[in-house]
Amino acid sequence: MKRIFTLLAGFLFTCTLLNAQQYDVLDQVKADMRKAYGMEGPHRLDEFGTLSPAPSGYKPFYISHYGRHGSRYAWNPDTYTLLRDVFLKAEEKDVLTPYGKEFARKYMDFWEVPYINAGDLVPLGYDQHLAIGTFVYEQFPRVFKGRKKVDALSSTGQRCIVSMGAFNAGLLSGNPKLQIRMQSDHMGMGIIAPPSAPKAIRKRFKGQGEKPAHLESVSSFFKRTVNYKGILGKLFTDYSFLDQMEGGEDFMDELWELLSGYHNYVKEPLFDDLIPEEEIVKVWEAANYFSFYSDISARYGTIPLLKDILEKAEASFQDPNRAAHLRFGHDFILEGLATLLNINNMGVVPDTPEEAKYWFQNYNIPMAGTLLFVFYKNKAGDILFKPVLNENDAFLPQLTPVRDNFYRWSDFRSWVDELLREHPEI
Repeated sequence: MKRIFTLLAGFLFTCTLLNAQQYDVLDQVKADMRKAYGMEGPHRLDEFGTLSPAPSGYKPFYISHYGRHGSRYAWNPDTYTLLRDVFLKAEEKDVLTPYGKEFARKYMDFWEVPYINAGDLVPLGYDQHLAIGTFVYEQFPRVFKGRKKVDALSSTGQRCIVSMGAFNAGLLSGNPKLQIRMQSDHMGMGIIAPPSAPKAIRKRFKGQGEKPAHLESVSSFFKRTVNYKGILGKLFTDYSFLDQMEGGEDFMDELWELLSGYHNYVKEPLFDDLIPEEEIVKVWEAANYFSFYSDISARYGTIPLLKDILEKAEASFQDPNRAAHLRFGHDFILEGLATLLNINNMGVVPDTPEEAKYWFQNYNIPMAGTLLFVFYKNKAGDILFKPVLNENDAFLPQLTPVRDNFYRWSDFRSWVDELLREHPEI
């Protein structure tokens, strides 16, 4: 049995956990190499699922949402300038291989536009959220009937604000009468991205920042998993000069940021021939472990967001004119929330780094990744809800469903109350 955080240990069912493990995850990545792009990869519009029907007598009436911004350029301009500087230095020292010279030539023709636009949403990002908003309306038209109210809150980042507008355009294409109010300010960051909120409103919770002592560091796991020296050797005849710059491992981090992310804004496979497929799988596993290891304790930083979801949902139960609360933010928050709630067993902490990939796959938090809580009630007022991750049914294995992935709100609320007692604000 895997180690999991204390709170989850009393709730998870062993049989459910075992069934959820994906021991063939590396085969899945090999079969679809686009999954290797992980959290930097675009949410694919061909993967929208068919959602399970509600139990008899239950109708949808409210939706709570958190979505990551859509596809963007690399968030950090240093990604582009570091690679530029490395290739210029390698050319100066005459240590580029013939392949490295061609790679560097293509890169030097490429880098300036994404550098200038670093962090900005790309056209695909708008299209993703337009499609997701349209999907949500088409799946739940009853929720958005008439002049219902929708509140949308965005991070202050451009990519999130434009994503919010695109999603709402999708809703309005179904019903132009919707009363949508959009907001983006620094106070709102206390909900949308609590660890990045202004210091005056930032909060901290028990367990935040703590790492399980039994797990290996990201750097150590990367070095023994990835043949990064072989990759560097394909570019450089001598890469010792990197030690005076960022170092080989740091250069690889930014190189992989480029390789896994540029497909969001360039259709041509400009750089895909650098790393062979068998090695890309290893690079993905190391990057996946980095994503998982980062969220182990960071998940508790999303508690203010969870509280906002609870409070606004329960207030909306009494407001027949309220259709939805929408929130548009960032990958590390969606990742943290999903692991905090143990969506699809993403919150399980393994015994070894190699086992992390069986529970957590970072390609499930893509550009435009979306988590919905869809609420239903019957004539008696009994409230159920279902989680939907990336337009596909998702599950909360620590809870007993009424049917499929429909859970009683009262059961979830009890579980969350226990979580909050275990992890109070400090």
